[in-house]
Amino acid sequence: MPQAVDLFVIGGGVNGCGIARDAAGRGLRVRLAEMGDLAQATSSASTKLFHGGLRYLEYLEIKLVREALSEREVLIRAMPHISWPMRFVLPYSADMRFESDTPVSKMLSTVMPWMKGKRPSWMIRSGLFLYDHLGGQGLLPGTTRLDLRNAPEGAPLKDSFTHAFEYSDGWVQDARLVVLNARDAEAHGADIRVQTKVVEAHRDGGHWVIVTEGPNGREEHMARAVVNAGGPWVEQILKGTMGSASREHIRLVRGSHIVTRKLYDHDKCYFFQGADGRIIFAIPYEQDFTLIGTTEAAHEDSPLAAECTEAERDYLCDFASEYFKEEVTPDDVVWTYSGVRPLYEDGASSATAATREYVLSLDAPSGQPAALHVFGGKITTYRRLAEDALGKLRPHLPGMGGQWTKGARLPGGDFAPEEVGTKIAKLSQDYPFVNRKWAERMIRHYGTESWDIFGDAKALGDLGRDFGGTLTEAELRWLVEKEWARKVEDVIWRRTKLGLRLDADQVNSVAAWLEEHAA
Repeated sequence: MPQAVDLFVIGGGVNGCGIARDAAGRGLRVRLAEMGDLAQATSSASTKLFHGGLRYLEYLEIKLVREALSEREVLIRAMPHISWPMRFVLPYSADMRFESDTPVSKMLSTVMPWMKGKRPSWMIRSGLFLYDHLGGQGLLPGTTRLDLRNAPEGAPLKDSFTHAFEYSDGWVQDARLVVLNARDAEAHGADIRVQTKVVEAHRDGGHWVIVTEGPNGREEHMARAVVNAGGPWVEQILKGTMGSASREHIRLVRGSHIVTRKLYDHDKCYFFQGADGRIIFAIPYEQDFTLIGTTEAAHEDSPLAAECTEAERDYLCDFASEYFKEEVTPDDVVWTYSGVRPLYEDGASSATAATREYVLSLDAPSGQPAALHVFGGKITTYRRLAEDALGKLRPHLPGMGGQWTKGARLPGGDFAPEEVGTKIAKLSQDYPFVNRKWAERMIRHYGTESWDIFGDAKALGDLGRDFGGTLTEAELRWLVEKEWARKVEDVIWRRTKLGLRLDADQVNSVAAWLEEHAA
């Protein structure tokens, strides 16, 4: 039987890996089991933003927005290789009308009936003023106003959009965020296990007994406490695997995205408002593409069965075409992805209105080992969620250290955000066979660990086999040995997005190499 641990974490998404990292850094013995790959579901299918959630202000989710905004800069400074500031352009036209059932819109239409269906510019500006100041100001600049008639940001847009507001938020490589939290957890002593499913968990005296099935066969583990961070499977684990009679529920909401050819040349994002009351983003993506999303629809199937439907694809194309001069069509789409958000069931009337606040449910009968169940959450608040989770578990895990993750760098992120350009140039200088686009991809994925991957290579051939798209055997070995990559999807759609650049034969070559080397 494996050695007993203090904390057993079920689930290798952002919340599970964030909690494992925090707990291990506090001196706890931690083991994490993920039934598939790290970030294989919700945590790799986000819109990839560290943001406060501007639209949540209309739902009066002030606490959630404040907490997320205060985290943006903390996170960007801790991981400047995989996260960076971005400017968002919100085009505005006085003729725009919206269907909206938010608390703010209802209140506005009651007080000023002639405003029903409108978001006046003063209302948007007031919201952006709050957005600028709720979380404090520092690294990210505040809101400005743009005249789209003579600004480059207006060139791709229809002529009817003459003005816009521009504000700040942050970008993050979501799946890499999860992997780097797992790596830092391991560096602090955590035992991270992928392809390892928890099939049973029950209390036995003063411990939990957890049964897993994985590469080592069927194993039993003992722990003083358990965290259920199963994401879309949290309720299934709670009531099935752990046998709880809890009445808590989650609402599964599918969010789909499309990736198109590059639709414009500048490096800013667009925030588009739809007549149906929803919003979407159009974001520069992986150097040569544009990411557009997201939808929100109830999801009844398995979380792993989530995919962007033709109707969702067409909806996003039509939505974006309301703003761009050049129509966005399905022929422009090069890839789609979809994920399921596990929102806490709060009785909201729609998926859009459901709370994004996380809920931490502690199950700790007197004299029995504790279990903590994690419902909901946003990628932007994962670090704070981990702190709150361990705060709830502190009385049940005596000897736990104090908070430490605020300001702590993730692997590869040991430089200032403003130094990223210097790092890219230095990598190309140190390895002359690496062009700037390749160097940028490496720094934006691995940061200063890019030098560890390339080692003492003097020429491209020194990196081993070239699989195409700048993917070499040296990088593949790193992903297998350091980052738990086991299957081709782990590499080309989660650790990297090189699936956008590799053809079918190249993908098959990567898969064959992994079958041989990632057993």
